[in-house]
Amino acid sequence: MDLHVKHMISSSCILMAKEKLAEIGVIPHEIILGRITLKELRLDDEKLKKIEEVLESLGFKLLENNKKVLIDRIQQVIREIVHQMEERPSGNYSEYISKELGYDYTYISNLYSVETGKTIQQNIIELKVERAIDLMDQDISFKQISYILHYSSLAHFCSQFKKTTGYTPTRFKEMDEKERAKVTKDFYRPL
Repeated sequence: MDLHVKHMISSSCILMAKEKLAEIGVIPHEIILGRITLKELRLDDEKLKKIEEVLESLGFKLLENNKKVLIDRIQQVIREIVHQMEERPSGNYSEYISKELGYDYTYISNLYSVETGKTIQQNIIELKVERAIDLMDQDISFKQISYILHYSSLAHFCSQFKKTTGYTPTRFKEMDEKERAKVTKDFYRPL
């Protein structure tokens, strides 16, 4: 049986889930980002409720319907694209997403827009800005950041950064933590 889980976005999330599930006697066959595969084909309501409580205590959410599962998977693929950009050649995101999910991109794109109120491209831009902020904190130059995130130029990076945050990268980098939190709260929010 597969359980689809929202907000499970890293290997540390997988380790935490595995540990906490073991505490209630649930040993998954496999845990990957966004999915827990159990050996059992069906779970009684009590056991499912316990699993749901454990996952919620970790900040995860058990997904129930197929659309939500697909939306969550789309978000995971987008996050993978942005966080692994250095290892990937720049290319067409739509082809990659379509191939990864096994659906026509037009269907994926329309579903995503209807369900989240954002386009996939908007989400990619927000995640790239989020990643740029992380890179800024590592004292990487704006030019290097634009290269790492596959922007066509430094000007393009600065333009998208300002459009997303309302501030230039230079001004944003000068802000204190409290100011930054106000600016980023809208695009860090999970969908």
